[in-house]
Amino acid sequence: MPSADHELGPQNLGSPSATVRREPSDRSPEHAEPSRFVPHVQGLRAIAVLLVVLYHFWPGRLSGGYVGVDVFFVISGYLITGHLMRELTATGSVRLAQFWARRARRLLPASLLVLMFCAIVAGSAYLMPTSALPNEVREIIASTFYVENWYLAFNSADYLNHAGNPTTVQHYWSLSLEEQFYVLWPLIMLLAAWVAVKWFKGRRRTAVIVGLGAVSVASFIFCVAFTITNPAPAYFVTFGRMWEFGIGAMIALVPALRVRNPVASFVLGWAGIVALLYTAFTFDAQTPFPGYAAALPALGAAAVIAASNTERWWYPTRILSIRPAQFTGNISYSLYLWHWPLIIIAPSVPFWGLTIYHRVALLAICFILAWLTKRFVEDPARSWKVLTSRRARVTLWSSLAAMVLVAGTAGAAWAINAPAYREGVQAIEQLRADPPACFGGAVVLDPSCAGTDFGTTVLPAPGFAGADRPTDEQCFVQLNDSRPVSCEFGSSDPNAPRIALVGDSHAYQLLSTFQRMADANGWHLTTYFKGACPWNTTPLSTAGAFGDACTDWRNGVTAAMKDAPLDAVFTAAISSTPYSSAGYDSSHAAAVAGYRDAWNEVLDRGIPVITVVDNPAWETDPNKCLRTRDAADCTGARTDLLTEDDPLRDAATGVDGVTLLDFTDVFCDDTTCFPVVGGANLYRDQDHLTVSFVDTLAPQYTAAIKAALAAQKP
Repeated sequence: MPSADHELGPQNLGSPSATVRREPSDRSPEHAEPSRFVPHVQGLRAIAVLLVVLYHFWPGRLSGGYVGVDVFFVISGYLITGHLMRELTATGSVRLAQFWARRARRLLPASLLVLMFCAIVAGSAYLMPTSALPNEVREIIASTFYVENWYLAFNSADYLNHAGNPTTVQHYWSLSLEEQFYVLWPLIMLLAAWVAVKWFKGRRRTAVIVGLGAVSVASFIFCVAFTITNPAPAYFVTFGRMWEFGIGAMIALVPALRVRNPVASFVLGWAGIVALLYTAFTFDAQTPFPGYAAALPALGAAAVIAASNTERWWYPTRILSIRPAQFTGNISYSLYLWHWPLIIIAPSVPFWGLTIYHRVALLAICFILAWLTKRFVEDPARSWKVLTSRRARVTLWSSLAAMVLVAGTAGAAWAINAPAYREGVQAIEQLRADPPACFGGAVVLDPSCAGTDFGTTVLPAPGFAGADRPTDEQCFVQLNDSRPVSCEFGSSDPNAPRIALVGDSHAYQLLSTFQRMADANGWHLTTYFKGACPWNTTPLSTAGAFGDACTDWRNGVTAAMKDAPLDAVFTAAISSTPYSSAGYDSSHAAAVAGYRDAWNEVLDRGIPVITVVDNPAWETDPNKCLRTRDAADCTGARTDLLTEDDPLRDAATGVDGVTLLDFTDVFCDDTTCFPVVGGANLYRDQDHLTVSFVDTLAPQYTAAIKAALAAQKP
């Protein structure tokens, strides 16, 4: 995000020296070991956080900025492994409770502060749409207890494509993964040390290197394989990322990997920076990630760390040590924490927007908040004597209490707003059952409604439009699921006209309306839906398992429809689907040919096809604007929101047996597209329509299907 966003906690920026001062076993002092500050690693941290932040502010300009998180993982592995190894070498063990207590004091105060802020925002109907509240609360709680990465993995969130509306805390997935690293890594090292003492003559360092190396190799193999088979959850799964920590760990554990030779250090350091910039500007949402592709930014970060010579000012180690880089590295943790919630919330703030000026101002605000948090929260908490002068368990129990408080605040936000949520659901049900006269598309499409003025009416309310969606989610397959799942609705009469509705999420958004049409007209409706996979024979440009699953799903649907007694097929698709050029002059030409090939499977049997030009797609959910501004202030330029060459329109034009519906004039005039038409709130997110609005197009859908059915009769 993807986003995304991604940083990890500000690990111990210094590296404790090999001389370890023993502390009483019942104390957990903050500075149990002196530290060695590594300036160029701090500068590398600045690069990493800027990649992530700029990617989230301007994803189109820095399409691969998400690799910043991989840089942070490598830095974490380097710093924390060195810290643990020095303690293990000096004392023969690692005081786990004290280690975890120090991590808690370093990371939790700022983290929980931002989570508390997000919980309070979630409870405010003014800043957060009520329809988003349930998922917001769930993710705040998951983030509070550092399992957000697993929550997203189990829910198959597509971070890089920003599927749906991300929450204010989605970026906590990486912090969750790092906290899990803090738990697992010292345990692995202690196990390796125990094995060394028992069987390998006490050679702890060798055993740790072998142990962590084995874990890292296994993790990389798992990462590559899992990215191929399950790319969406692979982005978040802990074991698929451990190898990146392992790369940093090897630099800390193997002195030979730290390059002091001036020429080699110069070349290695700049090569690492070039690798990071290359991935930031060339990787994008279509790059299979993490997988083997993540090796390039991870190794680039490792190269910068390993380049240790600082003799000349033009060496990367010196460039990364300049004051601006050090300042940004110092505030990187808080900057990462704050930037994403502010990006999500900003469009809902009155008199704010997403112009270049607003974005630059918001970026400056993020830096200011990050500095304030570093100065007044992070730094004081690290040396708070009420905790550092007591046993480690005092810090740990206090941390748990603070986490419970944040989670409780999120729960209270839900409790306060639950009645409004239920009222919103009921209002949508009432609107669908009894819409106003001349509502929505009827204002444009029904001549008798011309001139009807709904004033400032917006239904459903902008704060609840996100809930106005089809409910039969079992009919919609996603990600790597290639099963041609079908659902049956409408008449059970064997003589009823049989209609198929096929396509991606832009076909699925029509489902509730088509169910009502089938019931009203005595049709039998069969559906086939797969996310981001239109009914087309041209392969997607998306590599790996997702593209393969789409191809398999299409083949399964074609086979299922070949044996089905259909009378008409309706299909819809998002216009921006990334297609392979597949031997054609362009991906557009290949997509047009692919639609026609797919349709010919039924056209050759005399079954008509009805399709529709895609609706406009917005940069961000227009409801964020509608909640604080008049609809007239939330419009968008037609040239920005409509795909210039919709391949589905071009495929349907001039083909016998294919009916093309085009509602562009409902959404837009000659220059401008609208989020509200005839009092109807058109969108539930940035590109999917509300069911309430789609219902207002039912007369046109019905007429087109009836005409196609009538044309079949002798």
